[in-house]
Amino acid sequence: MRYIRTVVALSLALPVLVFAQTATPHVDQREANQQARIQQGASSGSLTQREAGRLERDQMRIASMENRARADGVVTQQERARLHHAQDAESRRIYAEKHDRQHDYNHNGVVDHRRHR
Repeated sequence: MRYIRTVVALSLALPVLVFAQTATPHVDQREANQQARIQQGASSGSLTQREAGRLERDQMRIASMENRARADGVVTQQERARLHHAQDAESRRIYAEKHDRQHDYNHNGVVDHRRHR
């Protein structure tokens, strides 16, 4: 009898857990896209090691915000708006860091500046 109650309880809880994990598919996709942009910038040299590290920490902060929002199983509209706002700000930060004058083209950890012709 106890086993049946446990199975029934788990079968009722499973859809809620699955929904909680997939409740933010757009946020997850944007996180993946922004992570790829950071990796591309680091590998091309348009981001220095310091810039890439800072952007990675910001991405981890957004991921922890998402985890806190998912903790109760429901991501509210307000939490979702806060996540989108944080991702918008981070996207602008990634763009700014990739297009500034600091580069590390030879990947030696020293900032290279573009030479003016």
